[in-house]
Amino acid sequence: MLKPGATIGILGGGQLARMMALAAATLGLKCHIYAPAGDNPAFEVAAASTEADFTDEVALKRFAAAVDVVTYEFENVPARTAEVLAAIRPVHPNPRALAVTQDRLIEKTFVRDLGLPVPDFRAIDSLEDLMEGAAAMGGFGVLKTRRFGYDGKGQAMIRPDTSLAEAWEKVGKAASILEALIPFDRECSVIAARAAHGDSVAYDLCENEHRHHILARTTLPASVPLGLSHEAMAIGETIAAALDYVGVIAVELFVAGDRLLVNEIAPRVHNSGHWTIEGAETSQFENHIRAVAGWPLGIARRRARIVMDNLIGDEAERWEALLAEPGAHLHLYGKAESRPGRKMGHVTRLLPENA
Repeated sequence: MLKPGATIGILGGGQLARMMALAAATLGLKCHIYAPAGDNPAFEVAAASTEADFTDEVALKRFAAAVDVVTYEFENVPARTAEVLAAIRPVHPNPRALAVTQDRLIEKTFVRDLGLPVPDFRAIDSLEDLMEGAAAMGGFGVLKTRRFGYDGKGQAMIRPDTSLAEAWEKVGKAASILEALIPFDRECSVIAARAAHGDSVAYDLCENEHRHHILARTTLPASVPLGLSHEAMAIGETIAAALDYVGVIAVELFVAGDRLLVNEIAPRVHNSGHWTIEGAETSQFENHIRAVAGWPLGIARRRARIVMDNLIGDEAERWEALLAEPGAHLHLYGKAESRPGRKMGHVTRLLPENA
């Protein structure tokens, strides 16, 4: 267990690391951010920072020696990076969680083998595999690279009139997974936190609206029966336990009628959990810090009805009007440049439960 004044090392310098560092500061813990050169807004709020590539083993070892524990804000940490750091300091979540969630085929197989519901899927390593898989799924599916895809990147929709050769080109002819196209009613996610000694908490199920493959709005409570919400929370805690996970984990889900299907796992704090800063007894960021520090987890109870909107691109230019809006909680990430599709901030509104 760390003591106040200890230093948590965070890989990645974006908004998630920034919000983790802010949460750590309220608990008397310091953060040291490690990130490659670029726009790293987390540097502005951290006690220390290192700007170096994830392949720079000299810099990694120096970083590890300067911190008490290591965590990360994104899942695509190179395996070698995690190995170098884990030889010197504890790394949470553990390298196994990274390995499982960095590869969509391994991830889907892992979830299925836990007995949890997932869409039908199959490995795609060639155009011939894609042709066979598409035919088996009735001509409908989603082709995704096994690694390094996010916010709709590395994906191609498959329909009966789709050129499979063009779809295969679109994903760079990379090792992929073909998933059945699910006619879902809504997209949801559940955020859970797990401590090293096995205690866990789960936040209420979030309902998510995406625009152009980017999360635009999160609302709570989700428009699903209470039983499904409880099932989702149990799924999050089951996956965390199976990974011997320490920290916050997010599980993205499809709601199709009275069924939940696991879409993806994110082994980190998650955009759909930003509402927890004002909207829960303990934010996802504080609970992540508590977990990696070996501290007791905080209560995850929701305080109100929630609407959380991402501010994407020039939407952040509305900051003055949002500041003037009663009940709106504005967060700007301090990024130097606004670009289309770039998350620049978010605003959370807490509403009465009976409104």
